[in-house]
Amino acid sequence: MGPYGSDSTTVSSTACSGPEIDAILTGTGYGLSTSGPCHVANPDYSIPFNPSDVTTWVDSMLTDFNSTSTGNLHLQPIPATWTDQICSPLNPTDSSPSHALIAQQRKEEEDSGIRLVHLLMTCADAVQHGSTGLAAGMVDEMRVLLSRVNTLSGIGKVAGYFADALFRRLYTTETPLSVTDHEVLYHHFYEACPYLKFAHFTANQAILEAFEGYDRVHVIDFSLMQGLQWPALIQALALRPGGPPFLRITGIGPPSPDGRDALREVGFKLAELARSVRVRFAFRGVAANRLDDVKPWMLQATHGEAIAVNSVLQLHRLLTDPGTTPAPVDSVLEWIVGIRPKVVTVVEQEADHNKPTFIDRFTEALFYYSTMFDSLEGSRPHHQRQMALAEVYLQKEICNIVCCEGENRVERHEPLTQWRTRLTNAGLNPVHLGSGAFRQASMLLTLFSDEGYCVEEVDGCLTLGWHNRALISASAWRVPDADVSPDDDSSVIASNSNNCINSNNISGSDDNNRISM
Repeated sequence: MGPYGSDSTTVSSTACSGPEIDAILTGTGYGLSTSGPCHVANPDYSIPFNPSDVTTWVDSMLTDFNSTSTGNLHLQPIPATWTDQICSPLNPTDSSPSHALIAQQRKEEEDSGIRLVHLLMTCADAVQHGSTGLAAGMVDEMRVLLSRVNTLSGIGKVAGYFADALFRRLYTTETPLSVTDHEVLYHHFYEACPYLKFAHFTANQAILEAFEGYDRVHVIDFSLMQGLQWPALIQALALRPGGPPFLRITGIGPPSPDGRDALREVGFKLAELARSVRVRFAFRGVAANRLDDVKPWMLQATHGEAIAVNSVLQLHRLLTDPGTTPAPVDSVLEWIVGIRPKVVTVVEQEADHNKPTFIDRFTEALFYYSTMFDSLEGSRPHHQRQMALAEVYLQKEICNIVCCEGENRVERHEPLTQWRTRLTNAGLNPVHLGSGAFRQASMLLTLFSDEGYCVEEVDGCLTLGWHNRALISASAWRVPDADVSPDDDSSVIASNSNNCINSNNISGSDDNNRISM
């Protein structure tokens, strides 16, 4: 892993001022007004397909995945309180405290919470300036304060995760998650809150509209995971007026560490679903440890097919420190433009965790994840283990932002405004996400919370947030001359020899990880 001492940047920064810390406290629950639902516009629209009945297929994928994976997960979320011999929780055996005592306890816990935020910011500033001893002393003080607050919710939970990340930066080497563990956490985060569902359904709507009128369509998914995004699209294409097109999905993902062909297993499940709804289908898996290791010839784009490139929370992993050029994202965007897709769907965290100085990244992350944890607590109740693992998914992001530097820091989230500039400079034009996508997102919110979550339209893009703080953004893009068929050059394989369609069988070939039906 990368260095875990002082930040390598030479730009100086100081700890946050009083108003900035007050803003952080508001973001972590102090003085936050939650009265009344967030206003969402309600335009006249209609959904061009029925998204029902895909739950069974998604549940099947997740059930099979859980039966082989969740038992192997070895993760250690932070405890409910940090144990410390110096200080114990206030009056743990008092079963009937007086109103005055309750008020006193709440005041002491709130004071401890405020002190925690001050310590977090001061400790981060010490880390930035290389004052390791001073930072270590503050971490010890935070451990004492954390034993006085409830770390299961509110400021205690947020402070616990960030104090843990600072401790890891100072004392340990952050170990990356295994592929299997990451997929388990991803699954639980998917189930616990609407963010990934928002990403999938919004992107699917843009893809469906881009595929209108085409008989051969090809989705290139930058991160297949368990294939959770595609049952809804397959069903939508099955219901398309005039009949479904021939659908190809190319799923990119890391090699399986245990020798299984996980991509192929997901492909078989998608093929079974496609056959059940009479959609002609082919699947190809491309195993790669990094997205920039993928070359366009591996995708086997063919003449006459409409291509969609789908990136959900992936492009930020290709960024580097600001000012460093060229970045891996530049070469990937170059070949994306080269295959001339009908649509490119991009979903990213609406945050700025790629700032050049550590203190600025830390401050932004504290704002962002305070709101994210607040939204999880505000969601409708879920299974305790599911919610705990969803929080560990976010904890691993926090640790990467706080602990890692250089190429090991991959959670380099940037806001929509910066992605808009980067994608435009790469030669892509924005596509306005229509009312169908807005409605899909709005419908999802009712499944998780009666108030708090809000979807907004921003210059043709959509954002999903919590109490007016945008947390994730979705946008769609296209190449200006996307209607022109790809040239037959070295960057595109224009061959239909492997596209054998057999409506009665699902077949696969080990040499190219292809499944056709």
